[in-house]
Amino acid sequence: MNTGDTAWMMVSTILVFAMTIPGLAFFYGGLVRRKNVLSVLMQCFIMMCVISLQWFVFGYSLAFSPDTGLGIIGGLKWLGLKNVSGVPNADYAATIPHSVFMIFQCMFAVITPALIIGAFAERMKFSAFLVFSLLWTTLVYDPLAHWVWGMGGWMRNLGGLDFAGGIVVHVSSGVSALVIAVLLGRRLGYNSAPFRPHNLPFTVLGGALLWFGWFGFNAGSALGANELAADAFITTHIATAAAGLTWGLIEWMRHGAPTVLGVTTGAVAGLVAITPACGFVGPMSAIAIGALVAVFCYLAVAVIKAKLGYDDALDAFGVHGVGGIWGTIAVGLFAQKAVNSGGADGLFFGGSQLWPQLLMVAVTPVFAAVMTFVLFKAVDAVIGIRVREKEETIGLDLTQQSEAAYTVVE
Repeated sequence: MNTGDTAWMMVSTILVFAMTIPGLAFFYGGLVRRKNVLSVLMQCFIMMCVISLQWFVFGYSLAFSPDTGLGIIGGLKWLGLKNVSGVPNADYAATIPHSVFMIFQCMFAVITPALIIGAFAERMKFSAFLVFSLLWTTLVYDPLAHWVWGMGGWMRNLGGLDFAGGIVVHVSSGVSALVIAVLLGRRLGYNSAPFRPHNLPFTVLGGALLWFGWFGFNAGSALGANELAADAFITTHIATAAAGLTWGLIEWMRHGAPTVLGVTTGAVAGLVAITPACGFVGPMSAIAIGALVAVFCYLAVAVIKAKLGYDDALDAFGVHGVGGIWGTIAVGLFAQKAVNSGGADGLFFGGSQLWPQLLMVAVTPVFAAVMTFVLFKAVDAVIGIRVREKEETIGLDLTQQSEAAYTVVE
């Protein structure tokens, strides 16, 4: 066991924790209307509680314990963290305690269902949100984590590469977000009333915290304080910078001025896209990945969503789904064994890694969409998912949490 690697992984765990609360909470919280900000903060906060418990009791075992034989799911060998100790597990990380690897992965499991909040913000029952998120994490996230990262997972066995969660985290949550947005329907007054962010400084603060925490998300996925972590750290930063700048330039050309919301959104898109690629590509490739994802996600958010008319409230699909798909494909184009000997060469460097990447991009959205549809319908049939019209009009802060974010004192 290496104490330096262990220290870095514990710091990385804290950084990924900060991505959900307060990072994602403030990023999403600033984008909703004033009457719904507490509901978003609460949803992000409660995910840390609920999914952490799920992970400790059985989620980690389903995702990472020895495969049951079909490459689909782990078993129950580590149920209740049995046999998950301070001794390293060489299958995953030979220089850090097994327990540290487990808690690092826990933070990924927490933030993934939290990302979906952006699609149904301002109109889902809190009770339905809790039940759906728990079921989705168990039946969508845990199997996908096993497929891609678990020993014996079928996507891993076929050579698919996902350094830090482009498929497992972003494509799964982004596609599921789109399905929920369509099934749930538009917010009351959508396209006929203004839906302006109530606090853009909150969103910028949240975006900055996401960028800050993402260094742990990506560089931490090297599972040690080493050369690979350094490469992931650098490519994460440079892709994000390229994406934020590109989004701002697009707005400048189209509308005459770059917006702080646009640049912040572009930066998050860059973080998403570089996530699966950060440990496999060089800095110049990272710039290309970041610049192109800004173009793709801008089109998804500003053009395609408007034409199709679905109400993905905070653009969870437009940023995470589209960005994750592009980042996964980009691995097949830009990956270099010279960067990571455990990876492969992409198409632009004479390799054939594009094919397993395309397979992951083809299978994961279908799996996530079908499972999300089934879970949505089941939860809706039992307890109902959408709040009543009166509750939506009043706002979820008062109707779901019985609190108000802002009190006017006369």
